[in-house]
Amino acid sequence: MADRHSQDTQEGDGIRTFPFPVELSVGGVGVQVGPMGTGRRWHAAGARLDRVHRIDFHVVMLFDDGPVHHMIDFAEYEATAGDLLWIRPGQVHRFSKSSEYRGTVLAMQPGFLPRATVEATGLYRYDLPPLLHPDPAGLAGLRAALTYLQQEYEDHATLPLSLHTAVLRHSLTAFLLRLAHLAASSAEAGRRAESTFTLFRDAVEREFATNHSVSAYADALGYSRRTLVRAVRAATGETPKGFIDKRVVLEAKRLLAHTELPIGRVGAAVGFPDPANFSKFFQLHTGLTPVGFRAELR
Repeated sequence: MADRHSQDTQEGDGIRTFPFPVELSVGGVGVQVGPMGTGRRWHAAGARLDRVHRIDFHVVMLFDDGPVHHMIDFAEYEATAGDLLWIRPGQVHRFSKSSEYRGTVLAMQPGFLPRATVEATGLYRYDLPPLLHPDPAGLAGLRAALTYLQQEYEDHATLPLSLHTAVLRHSLTAFLLRLAHLAASSAEAGRRAESTFTLFRDAVEREFATNHSVSAYADALGYSRRTLVRAVRAATGETPKGFIDKRVVLEAKRLLAHTELPIGRVGAAVGFPDPANFSKFFQLHTGLTPVGFRAELR
């Protein structure tokens, strides 16, 4: 793999940008497909992938193993087997030293596909999520399309170069249409989950002092318990019950710290008429009794 440091561009912010290495592609075409790992052939030899850098081409990684931690535009993503990461031209990213990258990687040079295909596949939809979690049927379709694309990419001797390139474009388009559909669907699901979580969060803020029941919130909002769990976990990483309990504990801490209310009245104010149950709940979530917590602040 040739060192291309002299050809790499340096941005004004000091972040290096690596161009698509056409000379490393089979037949010199504007696409590469192959296994991830130590034998990566879609970056310059001198590229320090564990440092922040940019690329001026598309990269799609389909993982066979995980978890893999990867930074894209200063957000950390965790991918596991069956997930995909789609990195677009100009995005700042960094590989993790501690993660083992296993699976298939697709790299594509801008301009390889015609404009109509670029628009149909949303290649420059930077608003779409880079981390994608296909369901089993979607994953099977993506794997089949990517496997076929890789076979066509490696079979460069059967057809003349012009036909080989045309076949690659059509095969790549089929894969990207599937990928674009997944990305758009994921974004829409994310928006729905965010809306669901926002309604839940507002309801908890109004009612946490009297309502600690996940099922009651789900019923009141018109969602199934499963839908609520998915939405809250997507937004916060917590369960709905964990979110409710966290808000109750916060209010209890505020009352213990900033008022002289007796412990029993603090408990009643956050939905625990029985002082003993309140003390057990508070100690479970903080490691301290209400009395001990108040004493530490005095």
